[in-house]
Amino acid sequence: MKALSQKRRHPLAAIALLLMGLLVTGGLYAVATTVNQAKASTTSYSANDVEEGGKLFAANCATCHGMGASGSQDGPSLVGVGAAAVDFQVGTGRMPMQMNGPQAEEKPAQFNDTQTHQLAAYVASLGAGPALPEEGLLDEQGDAAAGGELFRTNCAMCHNAAAAGGALTRGKFAPALAGVSGKHIYEAMATGPQNMPVFSDANVSPEGKRDIITFLKQIETNGSPGGADLGALGPVSEGLFVWIGGLGVIIAFTIWLTSRTS
Repeated sequence: MKALSQKRRHPLAAIALLLMGLLVTGGLYAVATTVNQAKASTTSYSANDVEEGGKLFAANCATCHGMGASGSQDGPSLVGVGAAAVDFQVGTGRMPMQMNGPQAEEKPAQFNDTQTHQLAAYVASLGAGPALPEEGLLDEQGDAAAGGELFRTNCAMCHNAAAAGGALTRGKFAPALAGVSGKHIYEAMATGPQNMPVFSDANVSPEGKRDIITFLKQIETNGSPGGADLGALGPVSEGLFVWIGGLGVIIAFTIWLTSRTS
């Protein structure tokens, strides 16, 4: 017992315990990440998909992203970004970029669904990353109230409480979300394109992402219940409009009264 007590008081004992704790924590994190990726991986790609995707990539994307998607001075590496990132960027027409700018803007897609699927298959084959979402998560049948709370907590500071979009720094912007498919909304949350942070399953669960999509589709369908939405900027803009308008009426009436007196 005395020898064991002396070993516990050894100056290196604390370092050994710290290293052991880090190893255990890292191992648990790796297992959890693998489980999440396995849960999300619902799309299987054939060897032909990967091969055809590689040809499309070499002809249309390698100029910026390098052969093998290893990256270059004109574009980042795509190894490990996953199929979801490719499906979002290519499916919304943001890639290939039309021109250099603060951020890639949405435009008509250059590739059809089959070609987008093949490009996603090729990039997915290069390294593990977020996969395409399950169809059950895109049915818009989640809890809209819970989705609204999640959206206001995590997204409204950039996209506006009514998902109307907003300006960011240095010419960048958060786009409006009306008309965006549930699939692309989910993929954006999972991959964090451009200035958007990544909302992993640990941050917002797949069910939470489903609730957010349900909320966005509900407010898109319902529109503005109060009539003119004034750009969907919320009650602050409406109050400011009333204040300025009311004050203007008072000033005009005051001028009219004084002119009549004179």
